[in-house]
Amino acid sequence: MSGFRKFILRGNVIDLAVGIVIGAAFTAVIQALVKGLITPIIGVFGGIPDFSDWSFSINNSRFAIGEFINALLSFLIIATVVYFLIVIPVNALMDRFKPEESIELRKRECPRCLSKIPFLADRCAFCSADIGPADVPEGVRAEI
Repeated sequence: MSGFRKFILRGNVIDLAVGIVIGAAFTAVIQALVKGLITPIIGVFGGIPDFSDWSFSINNSRFAIGEFINALLSFLIIATVVYFLIVIPVNALMDRFKPEESIELRKRECPRCLSKIPFLADRCAFCSADIGPADVPEGVRAEI
């Protein structure tokens, strides 16, 4: 029982639960916006008084085009908001704090066998060719 309690009380499980609740509430707000404001505006320009009720029937089967378009519009609005308010800022934040690649971790090609070897290697580990030292930018040698 203590293992389950540790699992439930971990931070990422609680964060996930909060995210799902907020996402459901946000979805309800967007669906109300689409059904209450956007589709009536589209209906005014399309000549249909209530766009969400737009449907047609074939052999007593009802095809609700308006409901599908409402769901599609809701999805597009939610995806746009998530992209511009979450994805772009998080990517910018991650790029800002991404560590710079050190000179020791960089690779270069062996001119003889075209294998990837460490940037500072003088000899290829694959074909044992003597390739000489790499051209290290000024000021980088002090880090090594």
